[in-house]
Amino acid sequence: MHQSVAVGYRPGDTEYRRISVGLFAAGMATFALLYSTQPLLPELADAFHVSPSQSAISMSVATLGLGLALLIAGNISERIGRITLMRWSVAACSAIALLCAFAPTWNTLLVLRGLQGIAMAGLPAVAMAYLREEVHSASHARASGLYVAGTGVGSMTGRLIAGALEDLGGWRLALAGVALLGAACAVAVWMLLPASRNFVPRSARPRAQFGSVLRDPGLLALYAMAATVVGGFVAVYNGAVFRLTDSPYSLSSGATGLVFTVYLLGSFSSATAGRLADRFGRRAVVPVGGVVALVGVAVTLAAPLPLIVLGLALLTAGFFAVHGVGSGWVPARAHAAGVGTGQASSMYLFSFYLGSSVFGGLAGTAWSRAGWSGVALEAGVLFAIALVLSLVLKAVPRLDG
Repeated sequence: MHQSVAVGYRPGDTEYRRISVGLFAAGMATFALLYSTQPLLPELADAFHVSPSQSAISMSVATLGLGLALLIAGNISERIGRITLMRWSVAACSAIALLCAFAPTWNTLLVLRGLQGIAMAGLPAVAMAYLREEVHSASHARASGLYVAGTGVGSMTGRLIAGALEDLGGWRLALAGVALLGAACAVAVWMLLPASRNFVPRSARPRAQFGSVLRDPGLLALYAMAATVVGGFVAVYNGAVFRLTDSPYSLSSGATGLVFTVYLLGSFSSATAGRLADRFGRRAVVPVGGVVALVGVAVTLAAPLPLIVLGLALLTAGFFAVHGVGSGWVPARAHAAGVGTGQASSMYLFSFYLGSSVFGGLAGTAWSRAGWSGVALEAGVLFAIALVLSLVLKAVPRLDG
């Protein structure tokens, strides 16, 4: 039988630092691998003789596979434990990433990307639940912000490595390089994450558990907000790759990758938003992030490259503030409502990656039909919806503060 509940780790504890670094590495690997093909979309379109909208499928199929797998990953973690699932998830998706670099055909690459998305589901599905169980409640939002900061650094690093290596040796070398980064992070995850002290295995009944996380209006609003905010975010970055490599900018893949250094601002904003949420409350912080993201989309409509980069920076900061706080809000509210935190986190992330897959994929079509104005319009509508949802959450009865 499981031992009695232990007091959660606090900042300053050795185990808290191990959790912070381990989950930072895990988030970095997951997002670096997931978005590794994004800076390579024009190159993939040329290499496999497909259209911009078709090349974007290499992103969509991975996020769709991830989203679908999340529906069962949380339930699996309730049986076998958070640590086991997270470790094997990061290791498996890194191995498949290496196979992607040797894909002989477009269809093979798409199949491998889909499998990669499925394999990586174990980490994002339960990371927040693991934090809620092992970290002291007073530091939940702060620890969640640090994890999401790792996802931001991973997104930036993966794009930088892929873009630079593509310039040196093509898309295959680029994907292989990102796969090696994922493998290094997988080693860190295995070595650093402390064993769970407060995890209690459950005899899962999927229908009942998933039904319970679909009845709370606050959770439903958070799921919808996740789908729209990430949809707008991925749409902008998918479209930006084509915009910046096209005339009049004509940037190389490596130079375009440098634009993604604005992700550092996103990592800072997620950690900062977590601290502010601990102090002022999640309901106060999330709408501010939504406004910042909307302003960022508007700024990208300008033609000068410095203003485009500024718009991307604002967009990134706003997005990570909303997602960093929202992703930690879900397990906290689910716990207060007496429903499975693993299932609630899975539903949030299923919505998140479904939005990324569907709306991110539409960016290729928007670009082909209306250029950047079409992409910005799509993203602006999605962020406006997310902002409305964040305001709706203010009226939802409090369960978790």
